[in-house]
Amino acid sequence: MTKSQKRSCLLIMLIMAFSIFSTACIPQSTASENQGTITVIGQGEAHGRPDQAQAEIGVETFAKTVARAIRENETITQRVLEALETAGIAAEDIQTANYSLWAEQEYDESGPAGVAGYWVTNQLSLTVHDLDQLGTILAEATDAGANRVYNVNFNVEDPKALEEAAKSEAMQNAREKAEALAELSGLEVSGIQSISEVIGYGVLPKARDGGMGAGAAEAIAPSFYPGQLSYPVQIQVTFTVK
Repeated sequence: MTKSQKRSCLLIMLIMAFSIFSTACIPQSTASENQGTITVIGQGEAHGRPDQAQAEIGVETFAKTVARAIRENETITQRVLEALETAGIAAEDIQTANYSLWAEQEYDESGPAGVAGYWVTNQLSLTVHDLDQLGTILAEATDAGANRVYNVNFNVEDPKALEEAAKSEAMQNAREKAEALAELSGLEVSGIQSISEVIGYGVLPKARDGGMGAGAAEAIAPSFYPGQLSYPVQIQVTFTVK
């Protein structure tokens, strides 16, 4: 055998040895890599009594000129704000929700006949932390000149505890569903691969009252019934099974 042939044989042997060594170093499939998965949606719900409310009240005025309509509206709105302050509503709990000005058209048999006057609406959003005072506060606001109550929404100021309770129930529900499906397939739940919250659920219900105006010299405090709020949650969980 020539030197050239010897070198070729040695090179082939080295390549074969390296190939065998490389194959031995490749990790083999583990049991976890061979596991299957089951994906389910868990549902949970927690209930709580509201402890605060949002109310929207408005001052609506009409006058022949824009300037007079705005001036009258501003005068009444300031009286309403003073009444709210006296009732204990903090400045940070009052916010302008809407301000609008529009002309009211006059019509005759031939069509538009000019402007009859101008409407101005100043709408305020209030946060009331003492629900026992809600009716009284709205009555005092209407006594001061507010002539619109658009809606009232009840909620929980700190819903964290309710949200956590709903999520815990949703996780338990998801595990029960996964275990039931795994048992039907002759498998066993072995772990969790991923978890995600399904977005799109809100707080239910929201109580509403709309279109209430001041119809008497002294408004009567209306009654409100906060009821109970529901916090529904859906969680998508992918479980591993073996």
